[in-house]
Amino acid sequence: MDEFFKKIPFIDNVLKGIGQIMLQENRWTGLLFLIGIFMGSWQCGVAVLLSTAAGTFTAMKLKYNRSEINAGLYGFSAALVGVALSFLFETGLLIWVLIILGGALAAVVQHFFIQKKIPVFTFPFIVITWILVFALHHFTHIPPSAMLSAEVVSTKYDDFLTCTNGFGEVIFQGGVLSGIIFFLAVFISSPVAALYGLAASILGAGLSQFNGEPVKEIHMGLFGFNAVLSAIVFSGVKKTDGLWVLIAVFLTIVIDDFLVDNHYLDAVGGVFTFPFVAGTWATLLIQKAFLKAKG
Repeated sequence: MDEFFKKIPFIDNVLKGIGQIMLQENRWTGLLFLIGIFMGSWQCGVAVLLSTAAGTFTAMKLKYNRSEINAGLYGFSAALVGVALSFLFETGLLIWVLIILGGALAAVVQHFFIQKKIPVFTFPFIVITWILVFALHHFTHIPPSAMLSAEVVSTKYDDFLTCTNGFGEVIFQGGVLSGIIFFLAVFISSPVAALYGLAASILGAGLSQFNGEPVKEIHMGLFGFNAVLSAIVFSGVKKTDGLWVLIAVFLTIVIDDFLVDNHYLDAVGGVFTFPFVAGTWATLLIQKAFLKAKG
């Protein structure tokens, strides 16, 4: 199988780009993510392929660092732009064009921050999608997708499904099976990251329930997916890794609940993965200050 990917490296780069949505440089993780997305919606699946391919192709044509392209670093923000637009809007010609253009632009913005050595994670996806959603809401009459109004199959609160649903919502998938597949996809790449993510999703759900957030939305994983990403960033086998995961997850949940409760970002489509980025940035600053004081 490795020979196949060596012959067609572009496919390998695209799959790794999809895998990097949850910080996994693993083609099989990316493939499982793709399968899980298609199970939820063929539009989202096609959108992820198009936008990730557009981001990867742009990076190649602009002659960005080959090792960075091979690692999928120009695919994950692009992938999220694509799935977000296809999830939020009915997919007509304009949306498909914006999915491709948004994916290409995400790669350019990602490259700017990589060159500056600034760890922005999914921030390019967030900014580009906020701008596009705002413009589409104000200057077009494109209706929302059917997925936005779709009812959740199970409304009964279930602790296990709630924490795996947190994985699913990272890529805008509310289906129970998609969430389980996404968890397994991370697990085959990094068991430690997957288990930390699972614990973070549980913690996110628990704290959000304590804060009085709607149980239905907690069950859907809407208050867990940012915590999952924050936990994966700091996951590791050292004892201190657990402390940094706890700090990052707690800060992420506080930011998430605050922004959602006050509806500050409703006009641009929602918080997306901004609580994860903000919580991770804050934790990295604390970590840097701690290491400086220690050293």
